[in-house]
Amino acid sequence: MNRRLFVSLPSLALAPALFACTTNMSGSDAAAKRREIDAGVDGTMSKLFASASSAQALAQQAKGILVFPKILAAGFIVGAEYGEGSLRVANSPVGYYRTTTASFGFLAGAQSKALIMMFMTDAALQAFQASKGWTAGVDGSVALATIGANGQVDTNTARAPIIGFVLTNAGLMANLSLEGTKISKLDI
Repeated sequence: MNRRLFVSLPSLALAPALFACTTNMSGSDAAAKRREIDAGVDGTMSKLFASASSAQALAQQAKGILVFPKILAAGFIVGAEYGEGSLRVANSPVGYYRTTTASFGFLAGAQSKALIMMFMTDAALQAFQASKGWTAGVDGSVALATIGANGQVDTNTARAPIIGFVLTNAGLMANLSLEGTKISKLDI
């Protein structure tokens, strides 16, 4: 038991770095943070559209799009993920959010990914915006996009109320679960 606890402690030591608090910022610091997030969102959306040709048509139909341009994941046995992003409605930012996830199992090292969630119905978007803290799989199901060889999103996925895309440096990821991903509002 002591050995298992010892192995998990390095992962827990990373948690403060991943979950750094962004509250109590001065006005100019908060504005700079929003600009940084918005620039990341723009780049992530461009990368998504280049990776999946049908994603742009889905984005035009979406009632809102939540983008986390950089989610850092780190750990050894016990892992943690943290990222900051923006919710856009009609291509304008309407709020800034953080995402956190804890995981257990065989993990080693650190990695980065981007997460895009498209709210395809007014009801899904309103439920997300009204929540004090939203958890994937509990407060709403996210259908991860399955992209065919032709670059098109699977038709069953395209009918879901919330469609998710996960991007890495290698491109779109498949066979991933967002269950337990927590999203809460940032005060910036």
